[in-house]
Amino acid sequence: MKNAGFWVAALVGIAIDRFTKLWVANTMELGQSLPAIPGLFRFTYIENTGAAWSLFRESGGFLKWISLVVALVLVAMALFGQPMRRWEQLGYGCILAGAIGNGVDRFMSGAVVDFLDFVPIDFPIFNVADVAINIGVACLIVGTFASAKPERE
Repeated sequence: MKNAGFWVAALVGIAIDRFTKLWVANTMELGQSLPAIPGLFRFTYIENTGAAWSLFRESGGFLKWISLVVALVLVAMALFGQPMRRWEQLGYGCILAGAIGNGVDRFMSGAVVDFLDFVPIDFPIFNVADVAINIGVACLIVGTFASAKPERE
């Protein structure tokens, strides 16, 4: 199968994202916090109509279309493009998982379910799809350096 790592990363990321968001939405009340590691980490259920750090929350819904376009481009790259290197497969697969995970929320309800909340730092609440996107970008960066060949003297 062409770009198998891409598909595995995407499917695993989508499954974990959907499962955790459904768990939060079905077991918690909006605004509720549950301590997981006291003083360090908690689950706090919020809905975000914007992007990262609630940017573009008054966007009128264009973010769902961006998620769709990103997902379609990545699927087309995996299906019709050249075979990807391992880090590219993992990176683009994770980015696809994040785009689909948050895109599904935006199309279904107009808001993304966020719930991962680190207590000691003033950092926005986020979700597994957001983590997948960041892991994907990190994989692409690692892949760029891993594929760079040292110059011979």
